[in-house]
Order: sequence, then C-alpha cells, then structure tokens
Amino acid sequence: MTTARTAPVLVYDGDCGFCTTCVRYAERHLRPRCTITAWQDADLDALGVTEQRALHEVLWITPSGVVHGGAQAVAKLLLNAGGPWSVAGAVLTLPPVRWPAHAVYRLIAHNRHRMPGGTPACALPANGRPGPGR
Repeated sequence: MTTARTAPVLVYDGDCGFCTTCVRYAERHLRPRCTITAWQDADLDALGVTEQRALHEVLWITPSGVVHGGAQAVAKLLLNAGGPWSVAGAVLTLPPVRWPAHAVYRLIAHNRHRMPGGTPACALPANGRPGPGR
C-alpha cells in the first residue's frame, strides 16, 4: 500500500558510510527537492518497496509511487536538483548512456566498502546482491 506524497523520496542504505557520504554531498551541493531517508528508518511498505530492493540499490520514489533504482535513481536525483545537474541527469536517462551507467552503478555498489568513506559494514550482504538474470 502506498500513501500520497507531495515530494519524491530518495531511499539509501544508512548503514553504509559510502552511501551516507554521497547523500550528504547531494544534500549540500545538489539541494534536491525531495525527502531523503535511510531505508532502515523508512516505512518501506508505505513506499511500495521491499527490504531486498532497498538493500540492492538506492531508490527514487515519485509522489505517484513509481520506483526508479540504481543509476536511474541517481539520474532522477540529478534531474530534480535542476541547473547543470539536470543535464547530467538527462544524459543518464538516454538509452545509449543508461546501459553503461547501470553497469558502473552495479560495479560501485558491489565495491562500496572499498570506496571513500566505505567500511566493511558497507559490503552488500549476499542476499542483497542480484543473482543471474536479475
């Protein structure tokens, strides 16, 4: 069940130092017009997403309940920020660019414990990793 929202929601992994660092950067520099919440603090049922999906990738949830994940969630965040950021966001949504963007996002997500600000706690648990064909 989803509830009516007036602003998009960005859901990230609050236990991950790298994810938290990225979100704090976005808050300071992009100043998106959205609600930002760690999945651990969010009512995932009300947002219409599962814990498994929230473990897997950052999520952008529109006020109407459409869920964008991973690189496309980042694209939506950049589009929402406006200004020059929206150009980068628009480029990330284009088919020739969105495919490698997805691959780069997955590479970073799988190695976020090695990224700046990352800790061993940032490593995706085995059940948060996509299996073959996902």
